[in-house]
This record gives sequence, structure tokens and C-alpha cells, in this order.
Amino acid sequence: MRYSMQLKEHSMKIEIEREEDGRWIAEVPDLPGAMVYGQTREEAVSRVEALALRAIADRLEHGEAIPELDELFAVPA
Repeated sequence: MRYSMQLKEHSMKIEIEREEDGRWIAEVPDLPGAMVYGQTREEAVSRVEALALRAIADRLEHGEAIPELDELFAVPA
């Protein structure tokens, strides 16, 4: 089952899917490579948010552009 939601026009969408083995995978499609697994839905979301924040911080540190956001993350209910 795949969940996806975008709450505002300018937010980073998190996509969440449950694998056949029961693990959850969460991904931020706007940030290539921002994909993680978790044993629970909450763990996967928390881990991908942390990874996305590190990726954004790295881009800022290196003077690279980041997306303009009204809200940081949009997570499906």
C-alpha cells in the first residue's frame, strides 16, 4: 500500500510504502537518495525527515540551491 500527500504547494512530499516483509520505506522524491527503511511507519518517517534535513543542510553549506518551501514536510495521515 502506497501513501502520498502534498498538504501545501511548496512542501516536501514524503511517500510511504509498506514492503511485503513488513518493513516500511519512506522517501522524499524531491531529494534524490532520500529513502530509508523503518520497522514502523513512524520510524521510517522520522528517519527520512532527518536524512532530508541533512541533505538540505549540506546543500546550503556548499552554496547550492534548495527548494523554496512554505512548509518543510507533508506526511500522509
